[in-house]
Amino acid sequence: MKKNLPAMIFVFILLILWQAGAMGMNAAYILPSPIQIIKKLWELRVPLFSVHLPATMTITLIGLLISIVLGLFLAVIMDLNETIEKALYPIIIASQTIPTTAIAPLFVLWFGYGIWSKILVTILITFFPITITVYDGFKSTKREMEELLISFGASKKDIFIKLKWPTALPYFFSAIKMAIPLSIIGAAIGEWLGAQKGLGYFSRRMMTQLDGAGVFAPIVLLSVAAMVIVALVGILEKIMIKWRQEL
Repeated sequence: MKKNLPAMIFVFILLILWQAGAMGMNAAYILPSPIQIIKKLWELRVPLFSVHLPATMTITLIGLLISIVLGLFLAVIMDLNETIEKALYPIIIASQTIPTTAIAPLFVLWFGYGIWSKILVTILITFFPITITVYDGFKSTKREMEELLISFGASKKDIFIKLKWPTALPYFFSAIKMAIPLSIIGAAIGEWLGAQKGLGYFSRRMMTQLDGAGVFAPIVLLSVAAMVIVALVGILEKIMIKWRQEL
């Protein structure tokens, strides 16, 4: 509690200012108050929690899992082969210059309004931080340690498993914690531009009805979902990297 107290106080102050600003503006279709958003969440709890939240989380988790596999694969092969690294690195960087809002409608045209067009948007956004961060983790391995293992007769496989992967593991968890909010954003963008269900779709539908609280309600759910998943990953990180807490 002591650790989180400053953040809790800061959030409380922001909510008070938000409530006061919304009451002063008195235009809920533009800026609904936190109380109005909570009321809307309660009123729409059945469709939000039974239909739209599961749809968005399904896209998020599938896209994130594919991004993890793809990101790890690219990071490993770039670390193993310098030629591959020189060939792939510029392409990976260039992939992030593509505006998501421009490519997402094309995915909808190519793959329809089904789940895969949204998953592709999520992958496009999330594989980059995983690839680059884990690759940097591999490169952060001390050369002296590698030379020491080589002098003991270690193979490349031994060096990777015993040295490089443990060194890159904290980078991997940092990348996952960065990728989780991005994956949720990617899923919401895909749903916003073309979907039949999901929190992004629901928010867009509420916007067409000038329902400000209805627009913010799924956004709040997305934020809470991201914080919960990041917290779970943080717990897993502490379990798997116990030696980091001892430093």
